[in-house]
Amino acid sequence: MEKFLSIPVTSEQNQLVSATGIVLIVQASTTTVAIHYKASTGTDVVTITHATAGAGDETMRDAIQNAVVSALTTSWTYVKFQVNNLPYAVSAIAIA
Repeated sequence: MEKFLSIPVTSEQNQLVSATGIVLIVQASTTTVAIHYKASTGTDVVTITHATAGAGDETMRDAIQNAVVSALTTSWTYVKFQVNNLPYAVSAIAIA
């Protein structure tokens, strides 16, 4: 069963990010959260770029983690989970 986070991105429409197959979510820098997914060879990484947080501030990572947990606890018929009230505005989402 697939689940997706619907994340609002500044000056764009919401973007869908998979909430399944995640092995790690980290606050990679003061402006990025990295979501690592299991893959056939290593991991794939989705990077969420956001407004600058203070040094040691991991509230954006915590908000994404909480959204993933909430998405995965919804009924299987709810494939998309709307992420609201993020602590920082998201400016871009990229996969590598």
